[in-house]
Amino acid sequence: MNFSKSINFLLEKAGPVIRYRLRKELLNDLSQSEEEDLLEEIYQTPYFKLLTTYIKPNGYIGNGMHSWSNWRGVKLHETPLQDGETAARLLAYYGIPKTHPIVVDFVAAMRDEDILREEFSYIPPEVSRYENRFVGLNNGNCLMALLYVMQAMLGYGDDFDDLRDFQQISLKGFSRMLEISSLDEITKFNKGNKRRNNYPYIEEDEYFPNIYTLTMLAYTQSWRTKDNINMLANSINHINKIMKPDNNMHVRINGKFYAPCFALIRPFRAYRPDLIDSILYRRPLSEIAMLGVGEKVDVLKESIANLKLELINDGILRMNFKLPHKKYYSPKKIEYPTAYVDVKLEADYKTHTSLRCDLTFWAIQLLHLCR
Repeated sequence: MNFSKSINFLLEKAGPVIRYRLRKELLNDLSQSEEEDLLEEIYQTPYFKLLTTYIKPNGYIGNGMHSWSNWRGVKLHETPLQDGETAARLLAYYGIPKTHPIVVDFVAAMRDEDILREEFSYIPPEVSRYENRFVGLNNGNCLMALLYVMQAMLGYGDDFDDLRDFQQISLKGFSRMLEISSLDEITKFNKGNKRRNNYPYIEEDEYFPNIYTLTMLAYTQSWRTKDNINMLANSINHINKIMKPDNNMHVRINGKFYAPCFALIRPFRAYRPDLIDSILYRRPLSEIAMLGVGEKVDVLKESIANLKLELINDGILRMNFKLPHKKYYSPKKIEYPTAYVDVKLEADYKTHTSLRCDLTFWAIQLLHLCR
């Protein structure tokens, strides 16, 4: 498919982040001076400048990671960007080079036990979280999984043994799915629990894929073999075959039950311009495509067909926001790059053009990755 209309639209209308990533990742036509100029534009964007105000002397950014914004009436985050995960996501989505001092220092802080112990001691729940940071690693439901994934998103996922080890754990979670035909085969049920949300559960050491283990593999290379890529394609197709849209599941960690962070217990949804029914919709499709599975994954194949139909006229992707949907799920509501939203690269959505730039870049990026 010819992307020229989409590319011309983005080069004319998009902000510096999209123009930078478009030219660096898809067109591969940046000279060194042009790259430096675009990066300097990115460094002047409002959110990047705000992020720099949350950098601590030890290199860590913000307070915690996917942590409490309020604790017993005390406001802990001025904005979501003061959370370590949100800060790392912004740096990754904006394409900030791994050699940038902010990234170098942030990753070094995430790899320093003394710094982490200090950073996760500001409220009692975080102290416990740090002490149990490895419990639940096999299914991605612990602090250490978050720290590993954020390092990978910032470009360091293949640089250290422990991060490469977590790649293998992530692969085992997807491989585990090929061994079952129903979620019931690996879950248990606490019959004595009379609470309304008494869901089936897995044990803390059970291998199981979630959105973070998907991200870990998407942003790394060391695991990539033909066999592993084929396994992932088969696993994702199998997940979509055996999982039910209304599935719920907990994980039991240290005897307590938690709703697991984005466990892949429901089918992935193919992209449709008239469907808005999830807080995570386009981002998982991008990360599946980043695995190198191409059209071996049925949900990508269907998404590609739908995107080509939408782009064929003027190269601009639009979504139908007039159809009934929960406003909370709408891409128009995205402000900060938290774990609970799709990727946003434009500074704001004050105009229809800005949102269409984000949607259009996502579309041609997905098509490029699958090709």
